[in-house]
Amino acid sequence: MSEEQWYAVDQYITDLLVPQDAALSAALADSAAQGLPQINVAPNQGKLLHMLARIHGASSVLEVGTLGGYSTIWLARALPKDGRLITLEASDKHAGVAARNIERAGLADLVDIRLGDARDTLRDLVEEGAGPFDLVFIDADKANIPTYFSWALRLTRRGSLIIVDNVVRGGAVADEQTADPHVQGVRRFMDMLATERRVQATAVQTVGSKGYDGFAVVLVTGE
Repeated sequence: MSEEQWYAVDQYITDLLVPQDAALSAALADSAAQGLPQINVAPNQGKLLHMLARIHGASSVLEVGTLGGYSTIWLARALPKDGRLITLEASDKHAGVAARNIERAGLADLVDIRLGDARDTLRDLVEEGAGPFDLVFIDADKANIPTYFSWALRLTRRGSLIIVDNVVRGGAVADEQTADPHVQGVRRFMDMLATERRVQATAVQTVGSKGYDGFAVVLVTGE
């Protein structure tokens, strides 16, 4: 199979099952126009996040890595009217784009964008007693995934769901000799999952419009 076929299948699925409305389309267009990297989740992946949040009955969500707010919109739309979503973004420019996109989607009252290095803002959330969150979505720099995951465990409870994106890295995750710091970060995270007694976890490979990658799904089963 070629990448062109992966893209065609994603487009087929999206056209049938994931129609894009004005707010979602504008979020992608505005992010591209502002020069943000085109690394947002694919539309069908965004809808999967939305459905997982709804299936889980989430009323509180923590997102690590906002970018232009595309995945934020999908997740926030799954929340009840009294729900809350805190999203963490290191780039002032990205946060500004996201804020406009989230406001355009009519979700500004549900979403709180926290600006700063997530290693600091996650600590701040713990110190202010912001948790526990029902669902955590980690989609930020991969070298620091182990740190983000460690904080996520302190901000969740038994029954919470943690989803971590981009854990396959084009297959490089299986290379134990890798010198890539992003892949090394993922591998350290996977080692943590294998030994952490408070969770049950799996990871899934994916192909599609975003290439060859995958995500991990973690259920918190202990305190």
